[in-house]
Amino acid sequence: MLTLGIETSCDDTSIALLEDETDLRANVVSSQIEHAEYGGVVPELASRAHVSNVLPVFEHALDQAGARPADIDLIGVTHAPGLAGALLVGGAFAQGLSLALDRPIVPVHHLEAHMVAILLEHPVVRLPAVALIVSGGHTLLVHVRGWRRYEVLGRTRDDAAGEAFDKVGKLLGLGFPGGPAIEREARSGDPRAIDFPRPMLDSGDRDFSFSGLKTSVLQWVGEREPAEVAARRPDVCASFQAAVVEVLVEKTARAAETLEVPSVILAGGVACNGPLREALRARLADCEVVWPSPILCTDNGAMIARTAVLRADEAVRPGEFDVHASLPLP
Repeated sequence: MLTLGIETSCDDTSIALLEDETDLRANVVSSQIEHAEYGGVVPELASRAHVSNVLPVFEHALDQAGARPADIDLIGVTHAPGLAGALLVGGAFAQGLSLALDRPIVPVHHLEAHMVAILLEHPVVRLPAVALIVSGGHTLLVHVRGWRRYEVLGRTRDDAAGEAFDKVGKLLGLGFPGGPAIEREARSGDPRAIDFPRPMLDSGDRDFSFSGLKTSVLQWVGEREPAEVAARRPDVCASFQAAVVEVLVEKTARAAETLEVPSVILAGGVACNGPLREALRARLADCEVVWPSPILCTDNGAMIARTAVLRADEAVRPGEFDVHASLPLP
């Protein structure tokens, strides 16, 4: 079975072709550069870029896979959560293909897809598991009782971890997205140089908060001359990153230990962060800690296709499809 995966929830236009469950024949991602000058994603610009990109990306994916549209058996497309206009572009494209090819559509939840992406490279993950999903728009802990059986344990009350990275990166003049730039800068810094707070580390629950940490960095920068900030930027980055990582790792570890799960899944764009990976694996030495390759951590069509295969029995026809900017995990 050849499954098409379409992802347009934010600022990446991605289309993949997946044969059966693990044979990824194509995974094309077109990242939008229009947002860099604004320091964040502009929804209207994202929607327009998806309109321009989706057909060329589809054609590139077909070429990469050596396939024709008629070879597609199933269509998976992100329907929630995300930017409404961006989701509509992917949804409209999927419905057009569905009508033209007479193929069913599987509406895919973006956050579930981030977790399911692990199955593309690790087909067998010991369950139950705790999943930490960290991205620019989301930060949450999920108890994966089984695939398609989830319980949200905790979530951010304000900024997502990736959003905090982006905002601090902009504040420090590192551009957008901020996460990779902060990680690079932090390599030459001292993570103990500045005592930034560890928000909600001992709150007694499994929720997160990163807005106050971001404000602490803003205050630190505001109290110093630009020359000093520039000179100490590696220390600022390393100290900020260390604070984020400690909170994410400790809350995840406590949940995993309390629930006595054999596995922890790290997912989402921030899962590319090396110190986060290393710290999570070191803290949970008795647990299997897994994450996808970087290309499968960031938004991609492959994770949408794999989730569509998982939920193939929930396929719908074009008139039954809708998008949702906000929707709980199924």
